[in-house]
Amino acid sequence: MPASYRFFAEFAQTWGLLYFVAVFLAVLTYALAPSRKDRFDTASRMPLQED
Repeated sequence: MPASYRFFAEFAQTWGLLYFVAVFLAVLTYALAPSRKDRFDTASRMPLQED
């Protein structure tokens, strides 16, 4: 295996994992933030509202 392939493969595996963990934590923080509770509660009742 060429050294450049091994370098890029290890780089992608390491930093790709860290990137996706950071994105996951950001989405989780956004979804569970107390300041967004009212917005999500309103959105959850939308299907039950009559027009």
